[in-house]
Amino acid sequence: MTGNRSAASRPSRVRARSAAIAAFVVLAAMVPAAASAAGPQKIDAELPYVCAFPSGERASTVRISAEFPDRAERGEAIAPTGVTTTLELPAEAVADLTAPQAATVRAATRLTVGIAQEEATAEAVWHGTAQPVALPASGPLTLTATGEVPTVTGRGDGALRFSAGDLAVDLTPGAADGTEVGARSLTVSCSPAAQTPEGGLLATVPVGADAAEPSGSPSPPGTSPGAPEPAPGTPRDRQGDRAPATAENPAGSAAGRNAPPCAYTEENPFGPLSMNAYITGYNNVKKQKGASLLPVSCVLLETKEMLAEPDENGNFVVTIKAEGELHHEGRKQSPPFRSTFLTFGFVPTTATMVLEQTGPMTVDFATTYVGVDIMAETFIRVPLRLRVTGLEVNGVPLDVGSGCRTERPLRSTDPDPANHPGDHLVMYGKGEQKYGEDATGYMLLTGGPLTGEATIPAFTGCGSGRENLDRLLTASVSGPGNHIKQIQGQTCTPSAPVFGDENSAAQCTEDLQPYVIPVAER
Repeated sequence: MTGNRSAASRPSRVRARSAAIAAFVVLAAMVPAAASAAGPQKIDAELPYVCAFPSGERASTVRISAEFPDRAERGEAIAPTGVTTTLELPAEAVADLTAPQAATVRAATRLTVGIAQEEATAEAVWHGTAQPVALPASGPLTLTATGEVPTVTGRGDGALRFSAGDLAVDLTPGAADGTEVGARSLTVSCSPAAQTPEGGLLATVPVGADAAEPSGSPSPPGTSPGAPEPAPGTPRDRQGDRAPATAENPAGSAAGRNAPPCAYTEENPFGPLSMNAYITGYNNVKKQKGASLLPVSCVLLETKEMLAEPDENGNFVVTIKAEGELHHEGRKQSPPFRSTFLTFGFVPTTATMVLEQTGPMTVDFATTYVGVDIMAETFIRVPLRLRVTGLEVNGVPLDVGSGCRTERPLRSTDPDPANHPGDHLVMYGKGEQKYGEDATGYMLLTGGPLTGEATIPAFTGCGSGRENLDRLLTASVSGPGNHIKQIQGQTCTPSAPVFGDENSAAQCTEDLQPYVIPVAER
């Protein structure tokens, strides 16, 4: 901090590369420490669920097994291991999975886990993948998925309670050898049945030296997963730093990870201040009263300048300005993603979409040093069109053509329209770091949550021949008030990669891709 205060007495604007590198060094200290764990606590829970299939709701069984530590210290990260999610589907549901030439089905699961400590709550998503299994000619079907899960840190004394919530399952038909056959995939949403024992409690981990032994007691009232979000201003909305901290998904080498490639190439080399990171999140579709999961996507960032100057209160302010782009298979877009809604309340409609970047992505990240503490504020602006590449209504494919997209980019209300004209999405993040503590909220290097609200424009170019689908999509999706919550993972700086050791967490894989793959949060 001393160096930063002395810099405030220099000329008000500093653009030297050395100053930018110094800012990166300061911010890099915000990376959380590596996780540790205590002894094992094995759980094997069998829970009743209800899954929504095109043919109707089906009673199903979900079994969850994992190992938790017996207890943890305050501030110690808990890492459940050996996590397995098994979904048992009844025979009636298997008929919804049949498709021409399909002999197998592959599953990917996303289990929402509620975490409660005293009155504070948080959520994590446990991702799992399953090997292809044969579709039975008759009878039930069992799908078993495994995967790594985020760590959780209790920020105070008192037991951490883990409870199973909603489960989403992506089902992809395949040939006998497991390869895809081009048949449509199906996303099934499952919710705990009303009679789920103890609110779906999985495990209780005491935190703190004086914590009681695991009691198996259910979560406090109002904290069960899947419950409606409280209105702003309720106690849960004001929890702040008391909420348990859920970390990003762990990741090893780049190969085999559930994320698209995110690396600079010879055609697009990195520079001294280049960064790459993964993002994901949820985009509410207000008209459908639901949310669309935005897939894990790659972002490449290039620092353009760094400004250092005192503000009107004499505090030292460092502003990093960067430009970036989405990067998927050489194009400025997200990977394709699928979303299913009940259009007009009763017609199941599934769309395959991509977000296409149509102009520069700009990042303004300002850190203010108030004494020994740091406050940060970030605005990210990017013009994005929503393009639809596939559409099914009530299971019937409709030809949307090759040019189905929104007429204009998604539009947010910009707080500074004079300097940022035109249609674009605005994402906002706020973070802080108290002296001697880890950063909370959003920081450019360590990532975190960004939020925004967008108007989805009308659609054009949808359909082929005599069938015009513009009105169907516009009536179903377009309109204002669509909330977006995006999670960015820790950045990797390829020119100075951090591979991790006993003293620091990894930021880059060996092939210079982002090490951390974030998970979406509602």
